[in-house]
Amino acid sequence: MITIIFGVSMIVLDSTVVNVAFPTLRREFDVGLDEAQWIISIYVLALGIATPLAGILADRFKLKRVYILGLGIFILGSVASGLAPSFWLLVGARALQGIGGGIALPLSTVMLFTTFDDEEQGCAFGIYGVVMVAAPAAGPILGGLLADANLWRWIFFINIPIGLIGIGLAIRILRATEPKRSIKFNPISLITIIIGYGCVLYAASIVNHYGWVSVPVISFLAVAVVALSVFAVYDLKYARDPLLELSLYKNPTFLKANLVGYVAVIALFGAEFLMPIYLQSLRGRTAMQTGFILLPIAATTGLTNLIVGGIYDKIGPRVLVVAGAGILLINTWQFTSLSNSTPISQIILLLVLRGLAISLIMQPTYTTALGVVPKENVPRGSSLVNSTRFVVQALGVAVLATILGSTHSPEDFARAYRFTFYVAFVALVLGALLPGFPFEWAGRGAIKAWVTASRSYLSQRFGRRRA
Repeated sequence: MITIIFGVSMIVLDSTVVNVAFPTLRREFDVGLDEAQWIISIYVLALGIATPLAGILADRFKLKRVYILGLGIFILGSVASGLAPSFWLLVGARALQGIGGGIALPLSTVMLFTTFDDEEQGCAFGIYGVVMVAAPAAGPILGGLLADANLWRWIFFINIPIGLIGIGLAIRILRATEPKRSIKFNPISLITIIIGYGCVLYAASIVNHYGWVSVPVISFLAVAVVALSVFAVYDLKYARDPLLELSLYKNPTFLKANLVGYVAVIALFGAEFLMPIYLQSLRGRTAMQTGFILLPIAATTGLTNLIVGGIYDKIGPRVLVVAGAGILLINTWQFTSLSNSTPISQIILLLVLRGLAISLIMQPTYTTALGVVPKENVPRGSSLVNSTRFVVQALGVAVLATILGSTHSPEDFARAYRFTFYVAFVALVLGALLPGFPFEWAGRGAIKAWVTASRSYLSQRFGRRRA
């Protein structure tokens, strides 16, 4: 667990570091918001595109070898990002980072699922979540410090020593698995999913200029629909070795858990894209100050994950997810009233509540989805869950950037947060459909209490033997 966490933490760290430095990068390369959001979106999109490869590569080659390869590609992308002389070269380097991260990240969870027993998985992923939050918690502060010192390139260079140590630990400690040599590479599925995902994101990124009903936007969306339809039909009916195991969606629990995860990703992480822009553009805070203000959301998530993991092992996901979605719903509505004069202390309190909601929703839905997948299909299941969540996250950022526009007024932020409020409501409704609500547990407790009370009464009335 320590080895896996150490290697993958830099992948998660990179997203939060760049979020805080986002306004700095815009000024450095003199680009608008709709273009600049590609720095974030391309990373998440590349994660989503590369993640399906992780499962089939792990089946075709040794899982340990593929995991180390992913870390190596990520380090190479970090070096290229730090040295990028122009905006679009930086975007390309970020895509390389996403490819490496998309290969390594899902395989880390596969190793945890295959290492720990079923009754330990909630606790194991709770501990995993704590450490995985520690790196993103340091990200905003570190990123703000480097951005304020005009050392934004070191935001990417810091990944190099972390990644090299992660690779060294993996080579020395992780055990190799036997490859499944019968797996056949599927180029049709790979090409269609790249075209489909890419066209969807590009269409969302140009909506701000052209509008939803314009010819360019509709054309790219149409190509995306065709490409993804071909991908789904081919993978389900004709591919001997599907790139993504779409048949897993036939399992109701897997489907419901993922639907909740998808809408929660937009409400939780898409909205976090807005906060650094709000704090720096409207409130005049520096990048480092922004990092400290955003710290409570990560700290709360990390502290709560330990408790959530243990509760999940006992009562299942539904109570946790419904409670988290309820908190998220109220919390997001409160964000719609942000203004130029909202006290920073109030914002910090709202971020603490948001961190609590993240803990209650994200990890339970992820563990539930993979918990119903047969052990031999966990690599494919992890690739499917991670890739789709990454793409939804990228779309959420792109749509929110479109809603926010370019004026950065309080009304723009309120409109964007209202969108996430409606998304959070959908998460609340879908969360109620998950298994694990302790009606049975509560019912057994009530019956046990009733039997105990009845015995006590009968013992007093008729004697213990007759009772």
